Amino acid sequence: MSPATSGFSELRLDGVSRRFGSQDALSDLDLTIRAGEFIALLGPSGCGKSTALNCLAGLLPLTAGSIWQDERRVDTLPPERRGFGMVFQSYALFPHMSVRANVAFGLRMRRLPKDEIRRRTAEAIRLVRLQEHADKLPGQLSGGQQQRVAIARAVVLEPSLVLMDEPLSNLDAKLRLEMRTEIRRLHQSLGLTTVYVTHDQEEALSLADRLVVLRGGRVQQIGSPQELHTRPGNWHVADFMGYRNLWPMRARSVEDGLVTVEADGLRLVGDPVGRIAPGDAVIAGVRPEDVRVDAPGAPNGVPAEIEVVEYQGRELAAEARTASGVQVHVRTEQRVAPGDRVTLSVTPQRLLVFPADADERPAAAPGDPVDAVVEEPGLVG
Repeated sequence: MSPATSGFSELRLDGVSRRFGSQDALSDLDLTIRAGEFIALLGPSGCGKSTALNCLAGLLPLTAGSIWQDERRVDTLPPERRGFGMVFQSYALFPHMSVRANVAFGLRMRRLPKDEIRRRTAEAIRLVRLQEHADKLPGQLSGGQQQRVAIARAVVLEPSLVLMDEPLSNLDAKLRLEMRTEIRRLHQSLGLTTVYVTHDQEEALSLADRLVVLRGGRVQQIGSPQELHTRPGNWHVADFMGYRNLWPMRARSVEDGLVTVEADGLRLVGDPVGRIAPGDAVIAGVRPEDVRVDAPGAPNGVPAEIEVVEYQGRELAAEARTASGVQVHVRTEQRVAPGDRVTLSVTPQRLLVFPADADERPAAAPGDPVDAVVEEPGLVG
């Protein structure tokens, strides 16, 4: 199968919206996808990512907005006329048909010549490495093999756009890793344009050229994996991109491009994201892997006690608690054990300080003194 010729230079979503009754499932999505790009729609359950994909596929009509392939409007077309391929979470294979018949089904519906159907079907099965299983039924295959059949069935149509709705969520951890590699390989070798829905930030980071993070039906940030990993635009994005340490605090001063924040006996210096002024309620966030253990004299040093340790190969994942009760998540190669008293620190450039929402703050553990900061800002004001 030769690399795909998309037939378009960009796919444009202009103000795409979808409402269910009085609830906005997707609001004003503006996104331009270049031919050959791999885009991941990322966010928690209910954020609007699958709604966006179904609007693209034509399975849901738009409440407002439009979708364009170059100068051709496609949101007014039925699904079968958009020329898109779809890979579902549930595989959606015909159980009574062989692998070969499942892959060939769409080509037969297009009434292509039999020789072309045989050639393209064989090539698609070869691409997903299922030649020896071509005559088996789906029920005789593993979950990973069934997912490969679903992918082959989508790419055999040589679609201008491939839509994937959490295709790996039903697989075990080992198969997910293997299939991630396969999906990226196929995307690159066939020159596909792919829109991929997932709630797994690691999956999105490893696969996509750009990420679109959604929350409550609205875009929070669009950028490369590196941009979102190192510089999330707000604390909601940070929360979803692995910043497990998110602490409600109060800004005390801003000087030399850094902000000093306080709460619950902690006084830290961090890097502001957005406009922050003294007295503002803020959320300070840091990744567990950016917290150092036992660095006396280092910036932002905080005494703490290790409470829980999980072995994760070369690293340990640990939970520690400061004297005032603030929980800190840590990833370290240093050997620590429950009960160890340590000094934790983080460089100011790794501690990101975000403006806090007026109506929402990160949930803290029950009984955690940080709760007091959320409910009674005056305690740190």
